[in-house]
Amino acid sequence: MAFGQSAGPPASGRQVDELLELLQAAGHTDFRDARGPMGFTQRQAAGKFTAQEAADFIDQLQEAEHQRNLGATDEEDADPPPSAVPKPSAAELALREFSDQLLAAELQRRGWIVVEP
Repeated sequence: MAFGQSAGPPASGRQVDELLELLQAAGHTDFRDARGPMGFTQRQAAGKFTAQEAADFIDQLQEAEHQRNLGATDEEDADPPPSAVPKPSAAELALREFSDQLLAAELQRRGWIVVEP
């Protein structure tokens, strides 16, 4: 596969239109506006998706819309829509194993000022 080329057949016009409608319903103006929150690549921000990518994003946005329509009874217990939560990196996952006190002590050792919220 050449650099910058997608792996798979391109999304149909209907899929791209449906994806854009769902993004606009979620509060985005276009694909570029949704690039960060949705995790789009530069190619995807230009509106170019493979059929599988478009289907996955459509499913993700439909699920988020469904959750919004159900209305969470307790906002703290409700999971935010997947588009609002970036995927944690391996380093972030590793840091979750450490206590707040240990992390604060390490930051102070490095010269940071740490204040409890």
